[in-house]
Amino acid sequence: MRILEHRRHSIRTKPSPHLNQDGVSLARRVGERMGSFALVVTSSLPRAYETAIAMGYAVHEQREQLAHMPEAVERELRRSMTFADYMAVVRRGGAAARYAAEQAALLRELVERVRDGESVLVISHGAIIELSAVGALPDADLSDWNGELGYCEGVRLFYEQGAFVRGEVLRVR
Repeated sequence: MRILEHRRHSIRTKPSPHLNQDGVSLARRVGERMGSFALVVTSSLPRAYETAIAMGYAVHEQREQLAHMPEAVERELRRSMTFADYMAVVRRGGAAARYAAEQAALLRELVERVRDGESVLVISHGAIIELSAVGALPDADLSDWNGELGYCEGVRLFYEQGAFVRGEVLRVR
């Protein structure tokens, strides 16, 4: 089995693209409890890259696909959505469904680059993580995955025999 963790970046003070001191401290604290990763990929935005570094991980690559959602997808979403809400939007079809499938394909590509028993860490952004998880687990019941993801929170997806087979939400406590 292979594992992919997809986490949200840490705290910044808008409009700065960089983490603030609270963000660095949070990422360090969360990183101390995480395991090792054979591959670390972030979005191309500074806050995602800086989160991985503050967590204690070298970044192997950055991907633009993890940085921004198309406007057509954003129009289909609303604020404060649960995973079940994202699933409902994706099941209607449209731009969000296509985007979720594209993000799931990217996650499969990344997890297939590591060996069985190894893990991948992906750092990106809110809504992108939720949509990628829904795309990776299209038939799962995510109703108990409650609420939006906060800073440094995310999902852990388990991959075997060419597919994501289950997942769990990762909360920061």
